[in-house]
Amino acid sequence: MLKNILSEFKKFALRGNVMDMAVGIIIGSAFTKIVDSLVKDIMMPPLGLLSGKLNFSNLFFVLKDGNPAAPYASPDAAKAAGAVTLNIGFFINTVISFVIVAFAVFLLIKAMNTLQEKFDAGTKKEEKTKQCPFCCSDIPVQAVKCPHCTADLDPKKD
Repeated sequence: MLKNILSEFKKFALRGNVMDMAVGIIIGSAFTKIVDSLVKDIMMPPLGLLSGKLNFSNLFFVLKDGNPAAPYASPDAAKAAGAVTLNIGFFINTVISFVIVAFAVFLLIKAMNTLQEKFDAGTKKEEKTKQCPFCCSDIPVQAVKCPHCTADLDPKKD
């Protein structure tokens, strides 16, 4: 029984779809680090500057004081003091990261769909030949008589 389950699991785990999904998860994990850096290091400093030098990562509310009591310079300082905080800034950063990732995935899928449409349009060239229904030879599309078997072809049917 266990051998059968392990065999089924091996068959499942080594299918192409599972391997593709694993590669996607690994690439997605690396992509998430890039987006996190983009949000924290590139986007948030100018946004903070525009909003009066507000640092979103330091935007938090103390729900319960720790020891020593508030005020705390950062959520990390509050956590070290044992305070309970509502970390609004981290949430804002996470929402911005999500929007950026969603937009990047949208652009990627849009680009892939555009490339696929161009590829499909390139492969759907107008055919110049057709097959004779009598002898199965390739003949020009406009032919009304097969040059191989001399059968009369009705152009309205083809």
